[in-house]
Amino acid sequence: MNRREWMHLAALSAIGIRTHCFAHGLESTARQIFPGLAVDYHDYRMHNLIVDDCKAHVVEPAQPLPGSPWVWRTMFWDAFPIADIALLKAGFHLAFIDVGNTFGCPDAMKHFDVFYGVMTRIYGLSHKPAIEGLSRGGLYAYRWAYVNTDKVGCIYGDAPVCDMKSWPGGKGKGMGSPRDWQLAIQDYHFTNEQQMMAFKGNPIDILAPIAAAHIPILHVCGDADTTVPKSENTDIVRTRYMALGGSFTLIVKHGCNHHPHGLKDPTPIVNFIIGHCAEGKVAVDSLARAPKPGSVTVLAPGQW
Repeated sequence: MNRREWMHLAALSAIGIRTHCFAHGLESTARQIFPGLAVDYHDYRMHNLIVDDCKAHVVEPAQPLPGSPWVWRTMFWDAFPIADIALLKAGFHLAFIDVGNTFGCPDAMKHFDVFYGVMTRIYGLSHKPAIEGLSRGGLYAYRWAYVNTDKVGCIYGDAPVCDMKSWPGGKGKGMGSPRDWQLAIQDYHFTNEQQMMAFKGNPIDILAPIAAAHIPILHVCGDADTTVPKSENTDIVRTRYMALGGSFTLIVKHGCNHHPHGLKDPTPIVNFIIGHCAEGKVAVDSLARAPKPGSVTVLAPGQW
């Protein structure tokens, strides 16, 4: 347990939350005992935390699945949450840490490291969560996964940003966001645009360790996305990941722009995540119903 995790544990003790750790300090017997009063989140119990000086949320399912699986949303809390709510219903915890609009930069990833340790070591959640990257959240999902391949059950990308040159850079087909482009350059501590253009830490560039760890990936995206063009983001990841021997599944919403996110029927997403992150028969059954690795499913307007 690192120093910042111990600081979180000490803060809990100071307010009277009992957390008994084993002698080696690596596990906790206080599973799913979260501090503070619970508040409502779509009829589930949500706890608001401060982890590593960042605001965070953890939502409890009514009936947790064995092994305490969880989905880790990396950006845009409660935006298009239909899949998250379905996973809560299925027995997953839902968690989020707010590191601001920081594009998956190294400073943000340090907060992610602490959050993961707190969720798994102090609160006893599964050591291999599903990482959910919605839009620019894809940067956080992939950049954390590629240096933590032993800590990820699967990646679910929803119209995810996979190359900052595409968004926010706008150096290809997409409209870009000049303000966010400058903020990203600052957050990565680059001194000029040329350094950002030469950066080889975008999701499209860091797939080899993820593929070597056999982490399955699912993307859901629109083929008419003018903000995060599919051809510059998801298509590149899919081609490169499959060439590396990785398992990649794609659901395309024909005619859909960047919004709305998700699917009106999230069953394929839910089955994929349960299949790869839960335990036992529920995982086996869900995986049998999930979209097959390598498949491309195209949904017509009205279906998504």
